[in-house]
Amino acid sequence: MNTQVTLQQTVDALVQKGKGILAADESNPTMAKRFQAIGVESTEEQRRSYRSLILATPGLGEFISGVILFEETLGQCADDGTPLPELARRQGMVPGVKVDRGKVPLANAPGDEITQGLDGLQQRLEEYKTRGARFAKWRDVYHISTSTPSRLAIEANAEVLARYAAICQHQGLAPIVEPEVLIDGDHGIERGAQVSEAVLHAVFHALHRHRVVLEHMLLKPSMVTPGKACTQQAAPEEVAAQTVAVLRRVVPAAVPGIVFLSGGQTPQEATANLDALNRLSPQPWELSFSYGRALQEPALQAWRGDPANAADTQTALYRRAKLNGAARAGQYRSSMETADA
Repeated sequence: MNTQVTLQQTVDALVQKGKGILAADESNPTMAKRFQAIGVESTEEQRRSYRSLILATPGLGEFISGVILFEETLGQCADDGTPLPELARRQGMVPGVKVDRGKVPLANAPGDEITQGLDGLQQRLEEYKTRGARFAKWRDVYHISTSTPSRLAIEANAEVLARYAAICQHQGLAPIVEPEVLIDGDHGIERGAQVSEAVLHAVFHALHRHRVVLEHMLLKPSMVTPGKACTQQAAPEEVAAQTVAVLRRVVPAAVPGIVFLSGGQTPQEATANLDALNRLSPQPWELSFSYGRALQEPALQAWRGDPANAADTQTALYRRAKLNGAARAGQYRSSMETADA
């Protein structure tokens, strides 16, 4: 099949109305932190057991269009021998994979970081495709302080994201481009908006330079919020207004979908903010979600490493996905949090 047709089919599947993406691509160190919080040792078998359990959640595909897997998970199987990417497909979810190799300090830019993993990426993508991946994700991060992010960090990270996206499309995998403006700090929402606009402006300039087809990619940005240590927090309506204002300035209408990261928000905050964003429709792009912890936290709390909690774990994940499906259409209400608990 023609590569462009394949990419279009993948993107169309990912941006279906009423659905979003489950980010289950935590690195092993991050997964160890998640498991430690519930008193579970992070072994390869425990990670396989948990991820196969959530991917098998009955009806999850009603609200989840795709799932981002960690490289380890891409090669694992469920108890009955079904490869986990195939388990996702059976649920109607497109399997994808996180392909970056993590972040390191950026030389000559104190306090800034850059993401590694471009070396050998083309060869790895070929392998990931054979295991069932149809899209990829790459994350770069930006710290907000009085001196960061520097212009060097903004431009260097944009270049890395664009090179990754171009390689993905060349290999027939749809790229999710994730420039995460971190929520850490005491900055106000106006400073968050300023940095987000500068970051996204640089990212799309770089994507243009590298001839990335905008119709065949998704953007995974942060919502515009105050820093979590800021004394003046923002209501969902303000988060939505500031976020949409930035996006309309710098994100071309050719991009089919924007799938927000939750970035340290609670599950309830992430859902309420997504709902407020979709109440400002219509917009040029589908406004959706690609949440990790904001979808999985209730499921992890229910699971706690005990196979006897399997049904409760799946129920918790399904419920959170359903609430975000409602937010996708601007039809979420806070009363839903307790209505069917």
